[in-house]
Amino acid sequence: MTKGDLVEKVAAAVDLTKKDTEVVIDTIFESISKALASKGDGKVELRGFGSFRVRERGARQGRNPQTGEPVRVPHKRVPYFKPGKGLRALVDS
Repeated sequence: MTKGDLVEKVAAAVDLTKKDTEVVIDTIFESISKALASKGDGKVELRGFGSFRVRERGARQGRNPQTGEPVRVPHKRVPYFKPGKGLRALVDS
């Protein structure tokens, strides 16, 4: 499913124009992104669907696959999604 497909389904369900629905969906995605990017706990929980969190990855020693020489990979924060029970059950059935 693409973002366009999502806009169409939501627009049909709530009887809004596609343009208005796209604004709503963009606002939701932007809000989730901003919450994760904030320096706070970086957590967004949607009951029954899942939660988005930020995980810390420490610095490590990697290697260049072409040359084989060691490369330092710096510390970083990465987004992580953990599905809720309802979503896991729906996908598993």
